[in-house]
Amino acid sequence: MSSHTRAVLQALFVTFLWSTSWVFIKLGLDEIPALTFAGLRYGLAFLLLLPLLFRAEVRRAIARLSGRQWALLVALGVVMYAVTQGAQFLALERLPAQTTSLLLSFSPVMVALLGVALLGERPAPLQGVGVLLFLVGALVFLYPASFPAGQVVGMVIAALGLLANAFAAVLGRYVNRSAAIPATAVTLISMGVGAVLLLAAGVGTQGLPVLSLRGWGIVAWLAVVNTAFAFTLWNVTLRRLTAMESSIVNNTMLIQIAMLAWVFLGESLGVRQVVGLALATVGTLVVQLAARPPRA
Repeated sequence: MSSHTRAVLQALFVTFLWSTSWVFIKLGLDEIPALTFAGLRYGLAFLLLLPLLFRAEVRRAIARLSGRQWALLVALGVVMYAVTQGAQFLALERLPAQTTSLLLSFSPVMVALLGVALLGERPAPLQGVGVLLFLVGALVFLYPASFPAGQVVGMVIAALGLLANAFAAVLGRYVNRSAAIPATAVTLISMGVGAVLLLAAGVGTQGLPVLSLRGWGIVAWLAVVNTAFAFTLWNVTLRRLTAMESSIVNNTMLIQIAMLAWVFLGESLGVRQVVGLALATVGTLVVQLAARPPRA
């Protein structure tokens, strides 16, 4: 097996792990409040990744950070973890995994729009086609649009999470463009900030739950395998795969989540939903692949 084929299979395995997270989160929400759940997941993952701080290059990079760079990294932690992940867990309390996944998969489109507004990036004409395909797919999947009150609240929360995720992507791009900060330092600081805020908000508003062995098992699996291990393996695959290949593999998650939710959570998955998800997946992929490369 060639190293490239191995990287593709590893990337697919990572997306599978990330897709199973949605099932584990839905199951864990039966006994763990959403914000506390998110805080425990990323707090434990942060502790697992903390030994990376002892690398000399990471310590030197953190020691050289200016006040402005610290502010950017803290802001990234607030938006990327505290708001985005908090909203995802809160939305999954109220919505089916398939619907939440579909709404949040609009992120590449929002990133493209925010890139135009905040970074002065020029959209490619084909990206408009991708946006249209996604919207058609979403309408096909959600039709007929009739939702209980609790699900409407969940959709509003998911929309806020979508905006936060898109803004985090743009902010992360800005940080990587404008400051020579190693990716490891960015991940450690932003994840640590987000985890502390999530735990504080969760315990402060929802109390400290008493977790069963099953609950702790879910938290540990999400933190150790689906976060620390999966992100590490994904970064390894990025050394072998092109940006286009990574985008294609990553976009399989929408279908994977839908199938896993159908099998393990009993969520419906008929022909109409499959067609809608397929159109939405192609739409987001077109938006990503048609993006103009940034100017040097």
